[in-house]
Amino acid sequence: MSEHHNGDGAPPDAPQDTQPAKPSEAAAQAEQPPLTREELERKATQLSAMLEESMSRARDTQERLKDTHERLLRIAAEFDNFKKRAAKEREDAQKFGIERLLKDLLPVADNLERALDHAEEHDLRQVIEGVKLVQKLLENTLARHGVSGFSALGQPFDPTLHEALMQQESDAPPGTVVSEMSRGYKLNERLVRPAAVVVARPRSGGSPGQPGPGGGAPPADAK
Repeated sequence: MSEHHNGDGAPPDAPQDTQPAKPSEAAAQAEQPPLTREELERKATQLSAMLEESMSRARDTQERLKDTHERLLRIAAEFDNFKKRAAKEREDAQKFGIERLLKDLLPVADNLERALDHAEEHDLRQVIEGVKLVQKLLENTLARHGVSGFSALGQPFDPTLHEALMQQESDAPPGTVVSEMSRGYKLNERLVRPAAVVVARPRSGGSPGQPGPGGGAPPADAK
């Protein structure tokens, strides 16, 4: 059975493409009517306004960046000056930190010098009384600056406050401070100098006055 063809050679039952061909993009643009003079001027005005706004924002940003840069430069200069002032203050504190204490100690030195100058002209008891007054003045001066002395005599040996120079046979309880070579001192409750002491040890056949190892040994009965 033979097939029948239409005029273009396609079978009679073949589907036909009924959609019209789409025009090309160039053709579509060519079909748009040209802009009028008013429309061109309006578009030019819009673009000019957009450009001006963009330039204005750029100028504002540049000004803000300039201000920020200058502010950072000022902060850096101020910080550098602060470091220099702090270093100068630390240096002055190291050099002149004891100036106030020195001024308070000068009268003590003056009174001590007067006492020595007139020691031969006065009775020994008067000289002793004068030296005691100078000592009291010195203690009061140190106390005003937070310096206080403490005595270890008769107290149990405390390695945090005392320095044992030697051990000595004594009837006192072992580990008791029986002699004080020099007083201890604190500055605002901080230990400045431990008290140099002699510590009691039980009587035995050993020689008295045995030094403690290292000058800071614990009592003889410590284990």
